[in-house]
Amino acid sequence: MAFSLFFYAWGEPVWITLLLFSAAIDYFHGLYAEKYRGTPKAKRAVISSLVLNLGLLGIFKYSGFLVSTINSLLGLSLPVPGFSLPIGISFYTFQTISYVIDVYRGEVKAQRSFGKFLLFVSCYHQLVAGPIVRYSQVAAEIEDRKVTIHDFSDGLTRFCLGLSKKVIVANYAGSLVGRFMDGDLSTLSVAGAWYGIILFALQIYFDFSGYSDMAIGLGRMFGFHYAENFNYPYISTSATEFWRRWHMSLGGFFRDYLYIPLGGSRHGAARTYINTFIVWFATGLWHGASWNFVLWGLFYGFLIMIEKAFLLRALDRLPAVFSHLYFLVVMLTGWVFFYFTDMSRVWAYLGVMFGLSGNPLGDVSTRLLFFNNIFWFLLAIAFCLPLVRWFKRYFSRLESRKQDILLYVQPVMNVILLIVCIAQLAGQSYNPFLYFRF
Repeated sequence: MAFSLFFYAWGEPVWITLLLFSAAIDYFHGLYAEKYRGTPKAKRAVISSLVLNLGLLGIFKYSGFLVSTINSLLGLSLPVPGFSLPIGISFYTFQTISYVIDVYRGEVKAQRSFGKFLLFVSCYHQLVAGPIVRYSQVAAEIEDRKVTIHDFSDGLTRFCLGLSKKVIVANYAGSLVGRFMDGDLSTLSVAGAWYGIILFALQIYFDFSGYSDMAIGLGRMFGFHYAENFNYPYISTSATEFWRRWHMSLGGFFRDYLYIPLGGSRHGAARTYINTFIVWFATGLWHGASWNFVLWGLFYGFLIMIEKAFLLRALDRLPAVFSHLYFLVVMLTGWVFFYFTDMSRVWAYLGVMFGLSGNPLGDVSTRLLFFNNIFWFLLAIAFCLPLVRWFKRYFSRLESRKQDILLYVQPVMNVILLIVCIAQLAGQSYNPFLYFRF
């Protein structure tokens, strides 16, 4: 706990007070909700927790966005708040909210030790970039962790894999993305537009899943077993499947704490559509205080409603390659909404992608950049596939003597990856943190 607080204070010396305050109020809310479970007082504890936590999140993350929107709509000149966003506030806010609700529902017992509760909230493995960890997932391990050499070894390998995703793939992809998506769109070719958004899709996947892998790996090294957050989302064949594989901790949170409490799909089609709209509006807004994120969330909400209504049945009758191509097109289209906060550039970029702008189909610079990076690009595409899972399954069928080879290969690969990543970090100043806005 002490190290986690030191880690957070190193990056956020001011806002550690907000983290401590958020932990304190929900520690007491949890005790109160358990003491008065089954009475109106317990419900008031949940409401109080929601108001305080979402109020803090609204002030620090959304107040500037709200005032700017009011100014634009009404032609006013209200002063726009300029709060710096506390790192990880969306992650730890959702964790403490879920804890109070789970105590209220009787799904977990309230934690009596504030120190142990603060460990749950502040644990540095997943504090700043997720995954969103529920108290029920780690309650037993907070009380009694067992650190084994097997877990430590697997955790170290997972950490090195995540670091490699971030440094070798995501950072390099990010250094190329701007050449296509931040320049003059009137001179961008159709091929350049598609290549640029594919690079961004690679950047955001390997960036976020890399952070999740590092968190899961660090957790295992210390005796915590966090749930998976990504399950090879780019092999999906529909938007519905994508959101079962992408950022699973967030999807599970909105399902269990928003969609189902709203009634889910139990009250007819009209109510289901309203609930779906609310969830996807919230999903988009969670990702950033800007209308492009809301539009990105609603884009997926609309697709999922269409798929559930009839499209999935039609796709199931086609060969899998067609449904996968459909998904790739809509996924890449969605990332355009996610990338640009300026909506005029969203429509301009989509116009180039789909050949509606009159721009040329290809250009020399895009072709040269593509072929100069062809081996890195193919490797990045390959690692979007469950290769590690396939290799493990293959080696599990071999005789034990051949399996022992992995005992020597794995640590050597870890050392090589670690050296390469450190060299990359030391030699490059470009090290973006995409999820700073969360």
